[in-house]
Amino acid sequence: MRTALLQMTSSDDPGENLGLVEAMLAEAVAAGAGFILTPEVTNCVSTSRRHQQAVLHHEEDDPTLAALQGAAARHGIWLLLGSLAVKTQDSDGRFANRQFLISPQGQITARYDKIHMFDVEVTPKETFRESEGYRPGDRAVLADTPFGRIGMTICYDVRFGYLHRALAKGGAEILTVPAAFSPVTGAAHWHTLLRARAIETGCYILAPAQTGKHSARVGGCRQTYGHSLVVAPWGEVLSDAGTEPGVTYVDLDMEKVSEARRRVPALSHDRDFDGP
Repeated sequence: MRTALLQMTSSDDPGENLGLVEAMLAEAVAAGAGFILTPEVTNCVSTSRRHQQAVLHHEEDDPTLAALQGAAARHGIWLLLGSLAVKTQDSDGRFANRQFLISPQGQITARYDKIHMFDVEVTPKETFRESEGYRPGDRAVLADTPFGRIGMTICYDVRFGYLHRALAKGGAEILTVPAAFSPVTGAAHWHTLLRARAIETGCYILAPAQTGKHSARVGGCRQTYGHSLVVAPWGEVLSDAGTEPGVTYVDLDMEKVSEARRRVPALSHDRDFDGP
C-alpha cells in the first residue's frame, strides 16, 4: 500500500488549515497514495481555550471533518485524520482530541479519543496542561482495512508501551502515532520511543507530525518538532520528513510484520509475575 504522511504547520484557523490539507491530499493522490495520514490537531493548533471555543465544532457539525470525508470519497482513498480538536457535551467544556479513520466511501470507520494527557513541565518556560482543555479517552481502538489492522494512538500515548502492546496483541499490524511533539522532548525522545514501539510489537509505526512555528491570531505561538516518521516492524526508520512541511511516501509491505514476529515472537512470551 502506497502510504503518504502529511507534515503540517497548522495555525489556529481551521479554514486555513483545511485548505492546506486539501492541497496536500491532491498532491499525495497524484503520487499514487491510497492511504494518507495527517498529524495531531490538524484543524487547529492553539494555546487559547477561548479561541478554541469560538472556532471549534462538535463532531456532527465540524466542517473540516465533513470536507475531508468528501475528499476521501472523491479521491477513493483511506484517510486517517491524526486528530481533530472537537467540542464535547462535557459539562466542564473540555474538548476531545479525536482521531478518525475514513474509508474510500467517505464513511467514518473508527474514531479514537487520546487517552494520555500531556501534563508536564519540560522546562520552566515550556509547561503543558493538556487535561485542562481536553478530556481523556478511555478506550483503545482497533480498525480493520483491506491492507491491515490499525491500532490508533496519539502523540503522548507513545510513552505508554502497554497501550501499544495491547493493540498489537489484539491484532494490530500498523500503529498510528500522529503528533504535535515538543521540540525539546522531540529531540531527546521521539525517534527512540517510536523505534521501541515498533520493535516491541512488530508493527509498522506511522507517525505524521506537526512542525515549526504555528501562527496564532489569539494567544501564544506554539512550536513543534516535526520529523514525521515511518518505522518498520524490525525497527529501522524508513522515512524521516525532517522539519519542513510536505508529503513523504512509503510502500508498506505487510509481510514484514509476519517476518519480524517470526524472528522474535515476543508477543507470545508474556509471563505472569509477582510484585513489586
